[in-house]
Amino acid sequence: QVQVMESGGGLVQAGGSLTLSCQYSTTLPNIRIIGWYRRASDNERELVAKWEIGASLDYGDFVKGRFVASGDIAKHSLHLRMNDLQPEDTGVYLCNVGEVWYSDRNERKIVDHWGQGTQVNVTS
Repeated sequence: QVQVMESGGGLVQAGGSLTLSCQYSTTLPNIRIIGWYRRASDNERELVAKWEIGASLDYGDFVKGRFVASGDIAKHSLHLRMNDLQPEDTGVYLCNVGEVWYSDRNERKIVDHWGQGTQVNVTS
């Protein structure tokens, strides 16, 4: 029901830049969250940037103004411009698309959909 595809990863030297793109296809009406996460060598997934309809854009603490996320839920696309990349930014970057549902008791439920990820390697 949701297909997510990332592109734009690659190899870059420290201080360089990359732009990641994500395109997703869906017929689901409740897509309200889009964003980027990354998985480093320790296999922990951490937030890069995300936003939800009606809320502000959130960045992970490590971003520190280096990355700029943009997207359009209506156009099913999002991008991540990454500047001043450092070796610790190496990892698999994952596009996230979230459905938001409410139960009969008004309990909020999020269903996450993920792409396979795009590899970013930063050399010193």
